[in-house]
Amino acid sequence: MKKAKFTILVVDDEPRYLWTIRINLEARGYLVLEAPDGETALDIAVTEHPDLVLLDIRMPGMDGLEVCRHIREFSAVPIIMLTAMAQKKDIVHGLDTGADDYITKPFSSDELLARVRSALRRVELSGQDDPQPVFRAGDLEVDFVQQQVLLEGDEVHLTPIEYRLLCELVRYPGRVLVSDYLLERVWGLGYEGENRLLRQAIHRLRRKIEPPESDQQLIQNRPAMGYVFVLPD
Repeated sequence: MKKAKFTILVVDDEPRYLWTIRINLEARGYLVLEAPDGETALDIAVTEHPDLVLLDIRMPGMDGLEVCRHIREFSAVPIIMLTAMAQKKDIVHGLDTGADDYITKPFSSDELLARVRSALRRVELSGQDDPQPVFRAGDLEVDFVQQQVLLEGDEVHLTPIEYRLLCELVRYPGRVLVSDYLLERVWGLGYEGENRLLRQAIHRLRRKIEPPESDQQLIQNRPAMGYVFVLPD
């Protein structure tokens, strides 16, 4: 039997969604772990180290947002939120908590599998070598070999999305990178126009790499164009 290439943790309190997602993923060769609640999900995330987490937001007890916050305390595993709540504030809350992507219920198997492939492709790409070993800008340092980011000598803990986004920006300092380019390079094909994902990731990244006392933004928005990494004075 061929060994599964990736392990995916699916967290949902609705049995029909667990069953449907598991059948679709296993048919593509993924190893699927299931959790019907937040507490079980955290235990599995700690012990099994999945490559991807599909996490429902609305669950009794510990909801998906709380699970996401706890996972981010010890892991940078990609997290895709599953939500029946299409309101902007709920999606933004999920992304701001540390999720990398979201899918609104009900969703098709094709959409689910496309999002899963994109997330896992980023996991694979994150291990590839970068042409320059280290980038430095003021107190910020990006070590591409160690895949580590330092600010004033202290390590900055980034999610995979945040790290890949920062890498794209610092490869071209001073150059405006259009939003769709960043979405394709960081999230993958099929994410054109998903500017909400990009805005939230930029917001989280700024909070982590720009000291509160600094009056200069390293990552700046160019309205109707995109974003640019500006070297400090």
